[in-house]
Amino acid sequence: MATAKAAAKATAAKGGVKFPPELISFIDEWKLKPGSLIMILHKTQEVFGYISREVAGHLAHITGVPLARIYGVITFYHYFKTKKPGKYKIAVCMGTACYLKGAQDLLEGVRNSLGITGDEVTSDGLFSVDAVRCIGCCGLAPVLTVNADTHGKLRKELLPGIISLYKNMG
Repeated sequence: MATAKAAAKATAAKGGVKFPPELISFIDEWKLKPGSLIMILHKTQEVFGYISREVAGHLAHITGVPLARIYGVITFYHYFKTKKPGKYKIAVCMGTACYLKGAQDLLEGVRNSLGITGDEVTSDGLFSVDAVRCIGCCGLAPVLTVNADTHGKLRKELLPGIISLYKNMG
């Protein structure tokens, strides 16, 4: 089996997706170990922000894992994204504490404020919204995160200010 590095060079020469050297090294280190596909997918999404069809196809080529299996994994697990997320990824916690304190209303409020539904991205590419199982900040319920920033003890009235903060940063 060819190394990920050789396969990546061949794909780049055809004008395809370009994997950075640190990702190629990671894949070469892990691709032959049993059960490593999820680790490889996590690292790939960390690098690209999501796993596009082109990236999934390239992963299939360099790992020898069938594309159907890769797609089976990325569509089964909620964590993996097949579409490019917004610059600001909003995650609304739907864990028990947050849910009981109004997380569903927050989720609907954020989506309504942004004019999106489901897993859409705003037309300016700034925002995407996901409902997540638990953020782990139960004492601050209800909670949402915007990228690495945590906002807790929220009420629907606070959402426009939070969104404006990030919108103004562009």
